Amino acid sequence: MLKVTEEENVSVTEFTVAPFVSKDQGKSYHEWFVEFENSPTDIHAFAKKLDDQLRTKNSYYEDLIGGSILQPLKITPVRKNGFIDYMKSIGKLGGQNKVPRLSNDRKIADELMKYTK
Repeated sequence: MLKVTEEENVSVTEFTVAPFVSKDQGKSYHEWFVEFENSPTDIHAFAKKLDDQLRTKNSYYEDLIGGSILQPLKITPVRKNGFIDYMKSIGKLGGQNKVPRLSNDRKIADELMKYTK
């Protein structure tokens, strides 16, 4: 993500990634919840560039996308201070508490939907 944010002159405050497992709405994908300090001009182009970078760095991910097992990633923008508000809502703001970068389920993602743009 760092390479793409630098190339696009975008700043990310916080992010987390969760799976979206589709039962009947097409292929599954990774959903990125991202709070931007300054947002990309075109969120879809930014997502494509990030997906391309991940495919270059991770051959297993490339195989899943190239083999049409997964759809390319999708970005869901989180409003300013959305992650802070989420952590407050679960009583975990401050100290050593951090939002996990990756999840195996949608528990955090579903809660973060309240804080999206």
